[in-house]
Amino acid sequence: MFSVYGKAGRLFRGSMEELRKIGPTAAISRSHRIAGVGREMLDVGLSAMADAVYGTGAGHKQAARSRPDVAHREAMAAYAQTASNQPARHPLTLVRDIMSASAITLQEDATVAQAWDLLAAHQLGQAPVVDASGVLVGLLTRAELMPPDRLPGSGAHALVWQALMMQSVADLMWTPVPSVAPETDIRRLARVLLDTGLPGLPVVDEQGRVTAFVSRTDILGAVVGDPPLDLWT
Repeated sequence: MFSVYGKAGRLFRGSMEELRKIGPTAAISRSHRIAGVGREMLDVGLSAMADAVYGTGAGHKQAARSRPDVAHREAMAAYAQTASNQPARHPLTLVRDIMSASAITLQEDATVAQAWDLLAAHQLGQAPVVDASGVLVGLLTRAELMPPDRLPGSGAHALVWQALMMQSVADLMWTPVPSVAPETDIRRLARVLLDTGLPGLPVVDEQGRVTAFVSRTDILGAVVGDPPLDLWT
């Protein structure tokens, strides 16, 4: 389930298919798409590993037959012991399985200077913007803090820079902005991120309060992590 929030509150709530039918928001329409990257996987079985160790030539094969199979049996026994000690693996399917435990948010009346300090302190590239009640109103990224077309010239007076740093994030943030519910399928989240070009989405509760954040990095971590992301069911 997805929702769209702006300064006026919740503007939309519905499925991914319904979200894709509505027009682009001011923020989304300015996003840049990220080109897809191919993946290559290498799968080496136990037999291939044995060939790599003992060789595949005729002389090597004869030598391999004459060797005792003790090492192989010990390796298999060790693997079986390790596998039996592993906890049960549950595939990751929902946003709640991969989202950040908590979200660093900005108040809509925060200044550019305060936003910059917050993002730098937490090493973040973006942060949801909320009102006094904690309800989502927008999303601010580093790119919006210092856009090249708005930066003063090198000879600008210090007061010009001061005015820029004191500007409210409400004037720069992406709004309205989509959000996602914790029970949403990860693949649907990925589809929305591809459609919008956004780096991630705020996770909100029924009242629109930001409870977490889920990013492209979280999805990539789920793909390579253990337990694995469920790609097939």
